[in-house]
Amino acid sequence: MKLKKKAKVAIVIIFIIILSIFSFVIYKKYFSVQKVKEAKVISTIEDYGYSLKDNKNETYRKMFDELKEILQEKEVDYEKYAKKISEMFIYDFYSLEDKIAKNDIGGISFIHKTALPNFLENAESTYYKYVESNIYGNRKQSLPMVDKITLGEIDRVEYAYGEDKTDEEAYVIKVTWNYTKDEFSDYQKEATLTLVKEDKILYIVELK
Repeated sequence: MKLKKKAKVAIVIIFIIILSIFSFVIYKKYFSVQKVKEAKVISTIEDYGYSLKDNKNETYRKMFDELKEILQEKEVDYEKYAKKISEMFIYDFYSLEDKIAKNDIGGISFIHKTALPNFLENAESTYYKYVESNIYGNRKQSLPMVDKITLGEIDRVEYAYGEDKTDEEAYVIKVTWNYTKDEFSDYQKEATLTLVKEDKILYIVELK
């Protein structure tokens, strides 16, 4: 009799353990609210409106530090400035692996405000269209990261933009790059950027 009673108790305990594990799995999958970590600004470039957040990797952080050095000189070298933000834009825009969702568009801080709405719409409906959400850090999708970037020579041209603005010495730069994974070798690997100067800030107004 005692053995049968112990066996029943053991069965009940095992059942409770199994039920607890099952309940925990169901709760985690369907009912738990996972906390989303918000990116924090860790560095800024005063008077230019550029900021660096802590969700950027070491490669981009190094570029940001180099940009800061360029812009903190007594006399800014605008060709270096144009090349650096072109490099940063290509790296940030065409790298998708570090993006949270399809509306987390990279490089927008370098785009002119008149071109930004159309730029965002096109990006979200084309290159960023199939980026799955990674808001909780559990995405399994394989996505590209830009690797080596090569900047061509700068051309100076007259460029009309907006409703009535013209930059007589806009910067035009051809950029080529590759990706860290061979599976993305057929993705876009070159572009031509046009940048204009307003006051002391350079903006990208055309990408083709």
